[in-house]
Amino acid sequence: MQRPWLWTRGGLSLWQLTRNVVTAIRDDDLIGQASGLAFNFLLAFFPLLLFLLALFSIFASRSAQLQTSFLLYFSQVLPFSAFELLRKVTTELALETNSGKLTLSVAVALWFASGGVSSMISALNSTYRVPDSRSWLRVRLTALALTLVLALLLLFALFTVLIGTSLVDWLGDMLNLEAGSVLLWKALQWPATMLFLMISFSLIYYFGPALKQKRWHWITPGSLVGVLLWLGASLGFRTYLRYFNTYSTSYGSLGAVMILLVWMYVSGLAFLIGGEIDAEIGRTLKVPLPLTV
Repeated sequence: MQRPWLWTRGGLSLWQLTRNVVTAIRDDDLIGQASGLAFNFLLAFFPLLLFLLALFSIFASRSAQLQTSFLLYFSQVLPFSAFELLRKVTTELALETNSGKLTLSVAVALWFASGGVSSMISALNSTYRVPDSRSWLRVRLTALALTLVLALLLLFALFTVLIGTSLVDWLGDMLNLEAGSVLLWKALQWPATMLFLMISFSLIYYFGPALKQKRWHWITPGSLVGVLLWLGASLGFRTYLRYFNTYSTSYGSLGAVMILLVWMYVSGLAFLIGGEIDAEIGRTLKVPLPLTV
C-alpha cells in the first residue's frame, strides 16, 4: 500500500492544519520551550563560533574571506547592536584561533556547541510527544554529530558563495555583462542559503526526535515554513529595533546581549513551529512522521 504523500498535509486543508498547529503550540507549550532553547542557544553559540573559526583557519588563504562572508549573512538578519557584538567576539576569537594552540579548546567548544542541538532534540521529542528511550550519551553523540555536519555544511555553503561570487565577477569582466546582470546572479546566493537552511532543519527534524518510523526527505512543510518564519521574524525584529530600540535604555551595556537573546528566542520558536507542523501532519497520518516525499 502506498504511503500518504507528505505534501498532501495528511488530507488536512491549510485552515485545518493551521488551526491544529496553533492549538498544539498552546498544548505543547512551545512558547516556554522556545525560552529554554534561547538560553541554551546563547550558551552554545560562542563555542560554535570558536569551532567554525577553527575550521576557517584550516583554509589559510580563504580564512579571512570565509569569516567576512559568515558575518555578512548575519548582518542581514541581526539587529545592528547584536551584530556589532557578534563581530567583536568573532574578531577576538579569530585572533585566538590563529595561535595554533587551541586543539583541545576547539574540541571542548564543539562539545559545548552541541548542547544547543541537544536541547533542540529534547524539544522535538516533546513536540512529537514521544518518549526518548535512548541513553544520555547516545543523544549527546547524535547532537555532536549533527553539530559537526551542520558546521561542515555551513563551510561548504560559504565556499560555494565565495567561488560563485568570484566566478560571476570574472564572467562579468570577460563578457562585459551589465552590472544589473551580475547583481542578479549574485542574488541567487540567497535562494541557495534558504535551501541550505531548510536542509539543516530537515536534518534535525529527521535525526533528532526518537521516532521509530521515518524516512529521509530533503525538505518538509515544517522546514519550509520554519525557515520562512525565522527569516520574516528576524527581518521584522531588525526593522522594529531600527526605529523603536528600547533595549539599550532598559538594559544599558547589556542591551546588545538581550537583543541577541531575543533573536535566539525568535529563532527557536520558528524552529519549533516548523517541527510542530511536521508532527501534526504525522499525527493526522497516524504515523510518527510522514514517510515519503
